[in-house]
Amino acid sequence: MSEDCIFCSIVAGDIPNRTVYEDDEVLAFLDVNPLAEGHTLVIPKEHGEQVADLPEVAPTVFQRAAELTPAVRDAVDADGTTVAVNDGPAAGQEVPHLHVHIVPREEGDGAGMLHALDWARPELDDDTFDDVQQAIRDAQ
Repeated sequence: MSEDCIFCSIVAGDIPNRTVYEDDEVLAFLDVNPLAEGHTLVIPKEHGEQVADLPEVAPTVFQRAAELTPAVRDAVDADGTTVAVNDGPAAGQEVPHLHVHIVPREEGDGAGMLHALDWARPELDDDTFDDVQQAIRDAQ
């Protein structure tokens, strides 16, 4: 637990929330600043800022997110969901505690797809793809 983390305060029961799921390792609750009705956050109860900080519990968090996604979608009669993690400040993470977003989506909601995020895409040749592939393999 981190004393200055809002999600740790939610886990501790110091901040009220609208819990939709809880077990020994994971808490899921409605986002208070939702992108859509039913927007749910799935968090580990253990504090860790990013996915790599919690290698033992991250698989459980993602498993619970996978299990909750159909329930969230069905509860608000959504056409689909976007399931996402902003891993680090450069990726848009605002709360420094690992969390998975389950955002219900509707056809024509105007939000677009993940690949529609507005950033400059690199143009990579085969050699660069090969180099990146090998660098990732080497880093494991």
